[in-house]
Amino acid sequence: MADREITITTDEGPMGTFVVHPDDGERHPVVVFLMDAPGKRPLLHDMASRIASHGYYVMLPNLYYRTTPSFQLDWGSDESLARMGELMRNVGNRMVASDVGALLAHAEGDARANAERVGIVGYCMSGPFALWSAAEHSACVRAVASFYGVRLHVDRADSPHHRLAGITGEIYVGAAEHDDWVPLDMVDRFEHALQHAGARGRVERYWGTHHGFAFDDRPAYDPAADRRHWRELLGLLDRNLH
Repeated sequence: MADREITITTDEGPMGTFVVHPDDGERHPVVVFLMDAPGKRPLLHDMASRIASHGYYVMLPNLYYRTTPSFQLDWGSDESLARMGELMRNVGNRMVASDVGALLAHAEGDARANAERVGIVGYCMSGPFALWSAAEHSACVRAVASFYGVRLHVDRADSPHHRLAGITGEIYVGAAEHDDWVPLDMVDRFEHALQHAGARGRVERYWGTHHGFAFDDRPAYDPAADRRHWRELLGLLDRNLH
């Protein structure tokens, strides 16, 4: 495997990005990995590398770059938690869709990346970012996944459920049963919108789990649900990108 930290120039500043892919000289489909609220950190680098080991060119950007070049949550610090909340409020669906455009433009210029076949995965705050970006870049995004993504169906113009009809790739949404940020009635509304839009995909509920079940640095980590999440994610990517 080959990995490196790069800086991608956007209209709003330099965006630090972790890139990892097989070191075999071949072109590989692109997977954009959108971070959760606690920030771009070693755990996510490891997850990106795991995806890449299955034959993908993975890009993991710092979505907080407009405010800070780096952030990792200190779970034991009230100040750090407050800072995370501030950073989250400064990032939105349209911003990240623009960032994804910059990532894909970079990938188009890298001989190791096949930017015509793209997948996007988002967790927590980035679930809606992934869905919105999939609609914005529908010409190349063939698969999109959201795991315990927040704000899936809200009363706002930029709610991702409004863009479902514009997503041409396969959609997978995995939701926790117990989630203060994504209650099951929101999941139900989103699923209905998905069906009404005629989009290709499905919503699954991970019964008995809590928000954050796929991250082993969170108290809600659930090994069985994490294994299922990996099966679903890698299966989605394999069906649509390889």
